[in-house]
Amino acid sequence: MDHKPICIQSPAQTLVLLLFSSVTTNTSHRAPTAPNPSPTTTTTMAAASLSRLSRRAAAPSLRCLLSATASAPSPAAAPPPLPPPSAAAAASAGADRVRWDYRGQRQLVPLGQWMPKVAVDAYVAPEAVLAGQVTVHDGASVWSGAVLRGDLNKITLGFCANVQERCVLHAAWSAPTGLPAETLVDRYVTVGAYCLLRSCTIETECIIGQHSILMEGSLVETNSILEAGSILPPGRRIPTGELWAGNPARFVRKLTNEEIMEIPKLAVAINDLMQSHFSEFLPYSTAYLEVEKLKKSFTIPL
Repeated sequence: MDHKPICIQSPAQTLVLLLFSSVTTNTSHRAPTAPNPSPTTTTTMAAASLSRLSRRAAAPSLRCLLSATASAPSPAAAPPPLPPPSAAAAASAGADRVRWDYRGQRQLVPLGQWMPKVAVDAYVAPEAVLAGQVTVHDGASVWSGAVLRGDLNKITLGFCANVQERCVLHAAWSAPTGLPAETLVDRYVTVGAYCLLRSCTIETECIIGQHSILMEGSLVETNSILEAGSILPPGRRIPTGELWAGNPARFVRKLTNEEIMEIPKLAVAINDLMQSHFSEFLPYSTAYLEVEKLKKSFTIPL
């Protein structure tokens, strides 16, 4: 007696074979009504036989099928999915990456054809933002959190000038007073933290106190001081050698010669302090020193 190998099929395939075998059995015991039944007739007879097949007749076959499937060896189970990495693992994996690449902030933001220009020895803190027509000259410093937005007009920061933390410098298209609308902070000017400067001009050797506001077209002449928390209205001018304060700013008194001499010293002291911060964020390496030594050894002019 020949034993054929048993092929375990899926429940759906076995049920279909069972149904069609019942249809074939029912049609074989019935007397043929036509010598060659058409395909339509065969399909109709198969549908009728399927409708007459009761649940009771299919139940034993399904029970046998389920028992055979349960006894059959199951295929190798797929390995479970790996759990998502934890926050600590992700932090350790990305420890070698530079974090400021993911903070969504850029230090220099070009706008159209305008690109901020920063001198080689000027210091711009990593948290500061310079956008558009901004020029930072030699020895100047822009401290953490300051924003210089030159999208409408020019902003110029002169030699050894400093803009301290959280200051905002902006420039309008035009000033209502007819004066230049660009923002100019000239040489040896100290702008205290949290100041707002908009389309104003500050001449050389001046001090702007913290939390001060200078509106469009305002002018601070040489060797002048604006006290902290003052507001200079549009078009207002502070003459040379005077101290102003208040909201709106008003004349307080004339500055002494000693006070005038201290104004550039404050800017120089902040410039010296800037050097220690600048060395921590130096964008260039010291490889140029080795290049100079090599050129000297080959008598190549520097």
